[in-house]
Amino acid sequence: MDSRPIWQWSAVETAAAIRAGRASAVTVVTAHTERLHAVNPALNAVVVDMSDLALEAAHAADRRQAAGAELDALHGVPVTIKINIDVEGQANSNGVAAFAGNIAPADSAVAGNLRGAGAIILGLTNTPEFSFRGFTDNPLHGLTLNPWDRTITCGGSSGGAAASVAAGIGTIAHGNDIGGSLRAPANWNGVATIKPTQGRVPAYNPSAAVERPPMAQLMSCQGALGREVADVRLALEVMSRRDVRDPWWAPAPLPPAGTAGPVKVAVAKIPPDMSPDPEVVEMVGVAARHLAAAGYELVEIDIPDISAPWKLWADLLATEIATLQEAQIRPVSSPDFIRALDGMLRMANILDAEGYMKAIALRSRILREWLVFLEGCPLILAPVSVKLTPGVNADLAHDDAVGEFLGHDTRFAAALSVLGLPVAVAPVGLVDGHPVGVQLIASRYREDICLDAAAAIEARVGVMAHRLWARETV
Repeated sequence: MDSRPIWQWSAVETAAAIRAGRASAVTVVTAHTERLHAVNPALNAVVVDMSDLALEAAHAADRRQAAGAELDALHGVPVTIKINIDVEGQANSNGVAAFAGNIAPADSAVAGNLRGAGAIILGLTNTPEFSFRGFTDNPLHGLTLNPWDRTITCGGSSGGAAASVAAGIGTIAHGNDIGGSLRAPANWNGVATIKPTQGRVPAYNPSAAVERPPMAQLMSCQGALGREVADVRLALEVMSRRDVRDPWWAPAPLPPAGTAGPVKVAVAKIPPDMSPDPEVVEMVGVAARHLAAAGYELVEIDIPDISAPWKLWADLLATEIATLQEAQIRPVSSPDFIRALDGMLRMANILDAEGYMKAIALRSRILREWLVFLEGCPLILAPVSVKLTPGVNADLAHDDAVGEFLGHDTRFAAALSVLGLPVAVAPVGLVDGHPVGVQLIASRYREDICLDAAAAIEARVGVMAHRLWARETV
């Protein structure tokens, strides 16, 4: 860890230092709270500051360690939580002003698993209203900026999470994903993430008055963002612990790092109706060359169709929103969110009962095709977005902006959500000073394959956040 400031240490390094007695939990948390207070005012990534509670928890952690207590994987390690899951005693507002008093009676499954492993929560990160937009802004907490450039978006809906961890606030950031909400922010903030297999990480909010719609349960997942792939792997191991309150949770073992033999990789071709930025195509090529140099076997083969699952995702999600949520959402939403919501509903077909059931049945067929493909070629390399980072609130630029963003630019992200497959994001490089990454897709419960590939890319690219921090000393 040499002479770097404590807040620049990885989660793995931080946990090891505390365990070995080279740093106390109080020292570590103090360093991160100082970093929070130094950089967050310009970013607005953390919108609920829990520094005082974090320091109390750090003192308690040091007392337990001094007493000889058994230490868990994240003992004393500072993390952040997205403000759309329950943290006991805090408001789960989900970016909605009307929910500012929605105090969580207990921890959500993920928050409980992180705290159970010894992690210390520094604060809650920002999200768009209802976590539905790909741009992080809301009337309750305001706009979150990208630490690389204030003129580009930090993404969404886990935009506050990605911006905070890239900036050095906390070692791990919790986020969630129903259509790219972990992956797009990771891509545009230069950090790593994993969208786990549906059922890998338990999800439950004690404050929830009703259950989520069926396909939202199957498409939404909880995950982690980190500056380094090893931190994402460590966080996934902790987040995946059993919580009986989630009936979808699966007791699937997480394979260790390191896959035997050369892994076949298919590089996704861009559908002809999409017009990618050439710089993005080049970055995918760079990632492919990095994987080849690491011993992966690149194969010339067409991946399954990406457009059909995207359309399935859009129609199912929009139908559930229109049928079960729209009437409750509109009265408490801002004009900007209503405009984005209208754009989302306009880009999809609102299905009747028969159409909805047929669409769910079609999901099984499409997923089967992908699973068969991945059985012979275990890894797919694809862009997160075929476009470079958009500007702040670009989805409000015109009436069709939402459809263009979701249906064109980030189609590769949204389509994979309906399939419930694991997907990692690894940063690859900078274009005009802005990060660009790639998606790494594997079969169900093979997050290890995704993360191994992300680590192979990281080994050749380096940790992108280090380049960001270097700008501060120039």
